[in-house]
Amino acid sequence: MRYQFVDCRWQLGSPGKGRELYLAGHIPGASFLDVDDDLAAAPGPRGRHPLPSAEEFARSASRAGIGDGVFVVAYGNMGSAERLWWLLRHFGHDDCAVLELDGWLGPLRAGEEAVEPAEFVPQERSGDTVEPDELTRRLEELVIVDARRPERFRGEPNPIDKSPGRIPGALNAPWDEELPGLPGGELVAYCGSGVTACVTLHRLFLGGREGRLYPGSWSEWEQLGLPVTRG
Repeated sequence: MRYQFVDCRWQLGSPGKGRELYLAGHIPGASFLDVDDDLAAAPGPRGRHPLPSAEEFARSASRAGIGDGVFVVAYGNMGSAERLWWLLRHFGHDDCAVLELDGWLGPLRAGEEAVEPAEFVPQERSGDTVEPDELTRRLEELVIVDARRPERFRGEPNPIDKSPGRIPGALNAPWDEELPGLPGGELVAYCGSGVTACVTLHRLFLGGREGRLYPGSWSEWEQLGLPVTRG
């Protein structure tokens, strides 16, 4: 088995910023995957960062040097590394870990890398996501966790959410804070567009608990005229 570092840094609202950071300095040998272009499909009715298709993700993963026998070490910011971790597991590749770049003690290297492509064969899993219709039917059954910051969870006006608020019954577990104690039961995580919710799911996984992702998250929910809670 060989290791492949993957740089997933990005900045919401600033396309191209991640690659700019990568070119300025990255872990030697790392490939780069862009949240907007590689770890999501085009924005639309399904939200700002819908899941890529199996074929789309396979092309991106292959180009990044990910395939059978490759252990991926993902690093990034704002949930991007955890998004790659989640997508890899969703498409059948469990050999992945998340690294905080601040914990890297070695040198960084600027410029492009000659990354040898691999063959990524997706084996898409079922049961690790939830759609709005199921979520609506089961609001009182599920442990629904909102990974956004508290002010967005409360529904305060902000430049990101067109219709501020939260899914009724949701609990707040901000992605950039320590994970709070959560009740037992079948858990679903969401955020603004399905990226930072992967941080919550990764932390739960490390603690021995699985959860499901609502991929469209608030950026889909707010378009559907579904129930909203504020305050």
